[in-house]
Amino acid sequence: MHRRTLLGSGLAFVAAPALAQEAFPARPIRLLLAFAPGGGTDLIARTIGNAMGPALGQTVVVENRPGAGGNIATEQVASARPDGYTMLMGNHGPMSVNVSLFPNMRVNPETALDPIGLVADAPLIVVVGPKSRATTLPQLLEEIRAARGSITYASASNGSASHLAAALMLQMAGLEAEHVPFRGAGPALTDVVAGHIHFMITTLPSVVGLLQSNSLRPLAVTGDARMSLFANIPTVAETIPTYKATAWYGLLVPKGTPEPIRARLFAALRAALANPEVVRRLRDEGAEPSTLDGPGFAELIRWERERWATVVRQARITVD
Repeated sequence: MHRRTLLGSGLAFVAAPALAQEAFPARPIRLLLAFAPGGGTDLIARTIGNAMGPALGQTVVVENRPGAGGNIATEQVASARPDGYTMLMGNHGPMSVNVSLFPNMRVNPETALDPIGLVADAPLIVVVGPKSRATTLPQLLEEIRAARGSITYASASNGSASHLAAALMLQMAGLEAEHVPFRGAGPALTDVVAGHIHFMITTLPSVVGLLQSNSLRPLAVTGDARMSLFANIPTVAETIPTYKATAWYGLLVPKGTPEPIRARLFAALRAALANPEVVRRLRDEGAEPSTLDGPGFAELIRWERERWATVVRQARITVD
């Protein structure tokens, strides 16, 4: 009897960790992102984090870790314990583009992180100012063709989403233009509005006020479908078939995070994206909520990595 009692106690002791694992999450979860407070990624991360909290029964704490083109946040999440308590809000730049821009990256996102699911996909918008006479995308492309390389376009920085989207459009159209990088979308748009730069491809939040004041003319959006907010603006693909360039946002965790924990996080993400207020806030940012799960998100990352590597190589893009 004494021996059986000891064995029973031992079995109970061994089973305790398994029971503890089932209690996930038992404390707040950190959500790191690679950009400073106040931007579009920050707003989306905080919107999703707040909405996931009730489904998880814990607070999701957003932490900003800008720097090195997004690589700092990626490295910190990749080195965290794979227990579900540290997540990353991944963007197409750090997840798919940086490997082509930074030759000595210390972390490969594709092998160091497990995707949970895609949060949202946000098309960019092609805009022109007074330096261009174009009122449609075909007219802008004709201006670029006639100028034989002297047309200028602005971007938020070398290798940014705005730079890559424009480079891809020019490559697919067989055209050349002069790239003028800035330190952020705001200064770049200021020069487009002032008539110093011909055009720019940028995010909707950065330009919506300028569109409403008629300071800029919108020519096309870069997604594969027209935006609900601007249904009258055509897609670039309506002029250049198969073109697509979007900024996307998705959740990832350290490699090796147990599948039940990943499933719990994905379920909380789906619950958040089913919230009408969350959907409204995302769409106000020009982002369309996604249903893509972890495997689908992983495939998107691989596809984006291959296509942008070609664009970076052909356009000879380097980081600042």
